[in-house]
Amino acid sequence: MTLQEGLRVKLAVDLRLGRVVPVGEDPAEEGAGAGFLALAAGVEGTVERVDEDRPQSQEVREYERLKSLLDDFGDQMPPGSRRQLEEQVGSLEPAWTAHRERRLRLTVRVRFDNGFVLDDAPGDLFTAA
Repeated sequence: MTLQEGLRVKLAVDLRLGRVVPVGEDPAEEGAGAGFLALAAGVEGTVERVDEDRPQSQEVREYERLKSLLDDFGDQMPPGSRRQLEEQVGSLEPAWTAHRERRLRLTVRVRFDNGFVLDDAPGDLFTAA
């Protein structure tokens, strides 16, 4: 399932969210807290925001830049320059492959029908409603 803004979703698992501290209380203070919050599987809501995070290294950015250059202008380049560019792209290929294989971290902000908002939650906690 592809999560996108506006999509109706439901919680796939029961969630128990840590200690709840009222606004204004110091969370580090001994005895602070009013309990915890539990959300049951099946609670429905709407996706308000989707964030994808797959940080890029310098090598990955350089690969994308050089590969684009090669794809767009490679056929117009002198053979020596083209060969040199192909070698540079080839040397960066392992970093690019590792980057593509790394799992994309997808987080969402969901506003549940009961008014609760769960932010920065892993996308795999939800299914289509």
